[in-house]
Amino acid sequence: MASILHSSQPPADKHGGFMKPRRRSSYSAPVVFVFVVLGVIFVMSLLFRVSDIQVEGNTHYTDEEIIRAIDIEEGDNLFFFNRFAAFARVYSKLPYIENGSVERQLPNKVIITVEETTALAYLELGDEQWTLDRNCKVLGKAAAGETASLIPIVGIQPGTLLIGEQMQTEDQDRELVDFVAEVLSQIEERGLYSEVSRVNFANPRSPEFSYGNKYTVVLGSRNNLEHKFGMFVTVLGKLKEGDVGVIDVSDGKTAHFSPN
Repeated sequence: MASILHSSQPPADKHGGFMKPRRRSSYSAPVVFVFVVLGVIFVMSLLFRVSDIQVEGNTHYTDEEIIRAIDIEEGDNLFFFNRFAAFARVYSKLPYIENGSVERQLPNKVIITVEETTALAYLELGDEQWTLDRNCKVLGKAAAGETASLIPIVGIQPGTLLIGEQMQTEDQDRELVDFVAEVLSQIEERGLYSEVSRVNFANPRSPEFSYGNKYTVVLGSRNNLEHKFGMFVTVLGKLKEGDVGVIDVSDGKTAHFSPN
């Protein structure tokens, strides 16, 4: 009886030898992938280079100042430009910039949009005047004649003032700085700044401000500050042209006018 023998040898080729099994390289796919990625990067570096930079919303700074602060120029690669790091540099270099964004438009355009703050008040440190915005951010030393249109903040001992940072008091009183910022914000939001001639924090528990060279407004504590300003505006509309005196809204419930 015939038997079938199974050989463990590989099949013979036509010349009588044995064929060696082919091995697939385990490195071919990763190598191809790397070359594809490098090719894409190379193409992007050639095609998507900045040739058009547009700045919108700026009044205090020129286009060139903002572009230089962001550190972008024609010829930079559009895809490898870090927009978030760019604006971190802007805020530290250009304190009047409050918000901003960088938009990339293919194939080669960058649009920089900024929102600028404005100087609203100032405080004195020695012989120098330092300007502040409504959030008490330090904008810099006041230029000659600049303080004529700004609100002086008195009764505060300033500490170290860093441009682009919120002001500090000598005793590092953060609550007091926030209180000042809330007062300035209310003054700006309600359009009162042109008539406010001074904000006095000599008594930090009950600051006051002078309005229109006719009224002293007593605010009391920080509580219900928005409501207090609302009461002040209401009373202001009811006073007669010749009235001069004190408007007290410190209790947060009623406004009292005491004529001089």
